Amino acid sequence: MATVLIVGSGGREHALVHAAVRGGHTVLCAPGNVGIARDAEVHPIPASDHAALIALATDRGVDLAIVGPEAPLVAGLADDLRAAGIRTFGPGRDAARLEGSKAFAKEIMSAAGVPTAAYRTVTDTQSGMAAVAEFGVPVAIKADGLAAGKGVVVAQTADEAREALAACFDDQVFGDAGATVVVEEGLTGPEVSLLAISDGERVVRFPAARDYKPIGEGNTGPNTGGMGSISPLADVPDADADALLDQVHRPVIAEMARRGTPFAGVLYAGLMLTPNGPRVIEFNVRFGDPETQCLLPRIDEDLIAVLSAAADGQLPDRPLAISTDPCVAVVLAAHGYPATPRSGDIITGLDEAAAAGCQVLHAGTAAGADGTIVTAGGRVLAVAARGATMDQARALAYAGVDCIKFDGRQVRRDIGS
Repeated sequence: MATVLIVGSGGREHALVHAAVRGGHTVLCAPGNVGIARDAEVHPIPASDHAALIALATDRGVDLAIVGPEAPLVAGLADDLRAAGIRTFGPGRDAARLEGSKAFAKEIMSAAGVPTAAYRTVTDTQSGMAAVAEFGVPVAIKADGLAAGKGVVVAQTADEAREALAACFDDQVFGDAGATVVVEEGLTGPEVSLLAISDGERVVRFPAARDYKPIGEGNTGPNTGGMGSISPLADVPDADADALLDQVHRPVIAEMARRGTPFAGVLYAGLMLTPNGPRVIEFNVRFGDPETQCLLPRIDEDLIAVLSAAADGQLPDRPLAISTDPCVAVVLAAHGYPATPRSGDIITGLDEAAAAGCQVLHAGTAAGADGTIVTAGGRVLAVAARGATMDQARALAYAGVDCIKFDGRQVRRDIGS
């Protein structure tokens, strides 16, 4: 069995920890969180401290490092780990530009013939409004760089578009990340998340998943990082997912290799199924959150062995072993999220939810006084459950959710319905 280092501190990383532990591996996590500390050995090293992470991996003889969040990938952590002789799963700095720069991702899609929304790249409000006039509304205004998931506005009116452009260029609310903006035509249709593992050449996909962005039931209220996720999808069967892999992921992987910057890691395509066919909304270069929380429980093989093979450039040319059981993951968010989440509220019922047969995955939690666990972020927890049917998985997940209490808790009751 391997010694695995997982870098990150959120629900995605906790799901990866669960998968590694299930495979019988020794798991370290940095910096981790109070929930991850129940399942793995945590080290309070931030993802930005490359030297300390390399020292930890070297000292502990780590067989595989997995970089969870996008910021350290864009900053070149995977490159630095590999340069130190540590087998690492995650794209290097150049390949991570697929998420680090929306303009670059659009350029790659155009070169690879991947379907996406019509767009213009602009560097001032006047040019941005010209693009808005060209596309009409609704229109998407996207800060080019990483903006902690807050750099996209879907403007319903020209005035909203002008405000979003001014926030980037005049107010510089996203700093350098908003110095360039991608303006995209508005799209309509259901959204799909399709994640695939690549070793730089071969590509193996996960089942299709869907996350629920708005805070409120019925997809109402402001967007969030995701209030829950489900897999599989009745409207994207395996044959359709295979076609999307051929249409989107494989051409992008081939184009990145052609440019001498091969992509090895997870390529997450956020897609919209429009009346005119699928369109890529965005790429992420890591496991999605909260999609990972509903996908990994469905894997019926050792995930670490697959990721290790990908890191070695030897990804097996076969489908992943996936359970037919659906999985539902429901997010519990803090009071005030997504605008101003409150911290410090005591959480109870975690063990009861786990005893009910659910995976309880920590994201925004911390140790409180007298052994308590308290809220410490916007999305606090995710509760995931498998079932023989989607309805059974959903019922079990919500049974686990209902065990967990904290003041101001926000939960959507329609995940998977």
